[in-house]
Amino acid sequence: MSVTALKRILLVEDNINDIELTLAALAENRLANEVVVVRDGEEALDYLFRRGIFKMRAEGLPAVVLLDLKLPKVDGLEVLEKIKESADMGGVPVVMLTASREEQDLVRSYKLGVNAYVVKPVDFHEFVEAIKELGLFWAVINQPPPGSLQPPPSALSTIKSMKSEPE
Repeated sequence: MSVTALKRILLVEDNINDIELTLAALAENRLANEVVVVRDGEEALDYLFRRGIFKMRAEGLPAVVLLDLKLPKVDGLEVLEKIKESADMGGVPVVMLTASREEQDLVRSYKLGVNAYVVKPVDFHEFVEAIKELGLFWAVINQPPPGSLQPPPSALSTIKSMKSEPE
């Protein structure tokens, strides 16, 4: 099965350690999705709107955007706002994945239409578990909006076998 047949995750994160942990957690849990990583809000918008260096990227929207709040160039709230006000991608699920526990960030994120707000756990094992749960739900279980790339049937059977394995 080609990578283009899998659901795509857009990870918007500037912290290299969090990028590596997130990618490792997704790989460890055999979530074989394509994960596109961008390091700031401007790159995220370029990717989503197919402009700049992403002008020629493959068509299709991500099944989910994992979005950090505090980003260089354009912050996560502004990226969220641009996504949700776009007619083409307003339905794309966005999960704010952030270290911020500030109530104002939480409230503003939900007012702008975020689908979930997850505070990054500090503990390594809790972080891996949180990413596993996010990946399972948003990239496999959740039915994405039209225009997102779909998973092959083999991805669903992999998840079923994971759930039947003893811990």
